[in-house]
Amino acid sequence: MDATFTAEQEEIRRTLRELLLKRCGPEEVRTAVQSEGGYDPVLWETLAQQLGLPGLALPEAYGGVGCSVTELVLASEELGRSLAPSPLLATAVLSAPLLVALGSERQRAALLPRIASGELTAALAVPGASLTTALGLTGDNRGDWAGGGRAGGVQARQADGGWRLYGQADQVLDGHSAGLLVVAAHTGGFARSRTLLFLVQDSLVRDSPAQGSLGRDGSGSAGVTRVRLTSLDETRSQARVQLRDVEAELLGEEGEPSDVAGALAAVGDSAAAVLAAEAVGAADRVLERTVEYVKQREQFGRAIGSFQAVKHRLADLYVQVQAARSAAYYAAWAAAVGEERVGGLALAQALEALRITSSEAVQLHGGIGFTWEHEAHLYFKRAAGDELLFGPVHRLREHAADEARLFGGGEVAV
Repeated sequence: MDATFTAEQEEIRRTLRELLLKRCGPEEVRTAVQSEGGYDPVLWETLAQQLGLPGLALPEAYGGVGCSVTELVLASEELGRSLAPSPLLATAVLSAPLLVALGSERQRAALLPRIASGELTAALAVPGASLTTALGLTGDNRGDWAGGGRAGGVQARQADGGWRLYGQADQVLDGHSAGLLVVAAHTGGFARSRTLLFLVQDSLVRDSPAQGSLGRDGSGSAGVTRVRLTSLDETRSQARVQLRDVEAELLGEEGEPSDVAGALAAVGDSAAAVLAAEAVGAADRVLERTVEYVKQREQFGRAIGSFQAVKHRLADLYVQVQAARSAAYYAAWAAAVGEERVGGLALAQALEALRITSSEAVQLHGGIGFTWEHEAHLYFKRAAGDELLFGPVHRLREHAADEARLFGGGEVAV
């Protein structure tokens, strides 16, 4: 593993940090999350068209930059520092790689250039609270998480030469504003149970309001209902998507076998590296702000940062953040070169570092860090929200241990 970054990679980091320092301060973040889309469309246009972030890891043949997940990780670390709300995670990290891996040539040619340019945003819709299971991070994703033939989940059936979807997906990241939905649905009944991915095109959902339903046709048949949810972390928009007899297109070629579980697991590993870097960026920033504060705040006639107990606490946080950063970078490298999947472990370490660092930040700010006027509470809520969405930490580690067969009663790896 080469632990050094190229000049181009460092330029991505530097350029993005300078832009976000100017355009995405705490007040801009609060304003953006209260908008209908949940993010600043002008900033997103800049990130997409001037910096090419949505197409950073997409093939050049489809309008992308042709970089690896490593560049996406570096960009996400900077976005995490500012908690910049954007559809990058849902679009470029979770949805676009599935189009690359499973989509037909026609689907890739029609959709990926629009995603790379930022014109089209996408969201991965997974039934219930099964996102981390579907991505193979906290459980076996070859199970019945998509519905399993029972009530609940999302069901798909063939009708009139096409596919129709019925069901509900909760906690869909940016699902209320995405122009394209990639929906995981169960089909085949009990006898031939399987999970497939379907596309609900932007032509069906582009006029759907952030809260409300969209009828499919004049006959009164039900369609797509998308409701933006109130979430703990407002910088990470979530939605409930309900599908009632909705026309959909199978992702890939009809009749050709596709390894949906394998593709989702591969996306999960790279997404875990991206999320880990994002959490590291947030932890690093909140630690910086805390160090600045303890140098200024005086108690008993001296800055509280001069007390040995405070120094020790900050030193421990620094070590934890740096260890999490190393794990995130290693996971990015491993995902880029196709080595063993370690994204889940890196994500666990980063989420833990962010939770502890943001909690200590609130404490070392004397409690004022959890007021609306202070930015520390935003980082604390990001830590809590991410662990609810992508954790918990002990489940990530437990699944990684199961995959490595550490406690299977056999020989212990040395």
